[in-house]
Amino acid sequence: MTKMKKAKKPFYKRIWVWALAIIIVAAIASGGEEDTATESTATEEKAVTETADTKTEATKEEAPKVEETKAEATKEEAPKEEPKQEEAVQEEPVQEEPAKPEVSLSQQNAISKAEQYLDYTAFSHSGLIEQLTFDGFSNEEATFAVDNITVDWKEQAVKKGQDYLDYTSFSRSGLIEQLTFDGFSREEATHAVDTLGL
Repeated sequence: MTKMKKAKKPFYKRIWVWALAIIIVAAIASGGEEDTATESTATEEKAVTETADTKTEATKEEAPKVEETKAEATKEEAPKEEPKQEEAVQEEPVQEEPAKPEVSLSQQNAISKAEQYLDYTAFSHSGLIEQLTFDGFSNEEATFAVDNITVDWKEQAVKKGQDYLDYTSFSRSGLIEQLTFDGFSREEATHAVDTLGL
């Protein structure tokens, strides 16, 4: 028997088979890529979600710390309460004026006598004390009296110098010597002579 040759399929049918196979492979490959892409996207979304969750948890953990820090800062910034002053204000002690020395009757009389002499004529400090002791007052009483009256001794020197010039003539140096003899200081005597024009 003679073998019969198999009839070859037409070329266009083979191409169609190959095309179908390529489409199937491409579809499978495409499906795999989509799955991979989907898996990748899901992984990324999961990572983002986990990151967000981590941030949220971190924020939740940090929130109380921030609040505590703010509270501490507020406490530090808040002005410290000043201690309450005592309601009862302590009264300041009244400063008493130094008591004036008691003046005895004899001292008062010595003061009055000194003022009468000064109304009548001019005296130096020491000259007035001598006059009062001459009148019978003790040296202590006379000194107390002269120290407790208000007198410008330079002015007294001028008056005494004028009294001398009204009575007699004096040179400059002679009048200075006379005034110092009467108990005026050199300065007081010189002031008197300068004022009188000698």
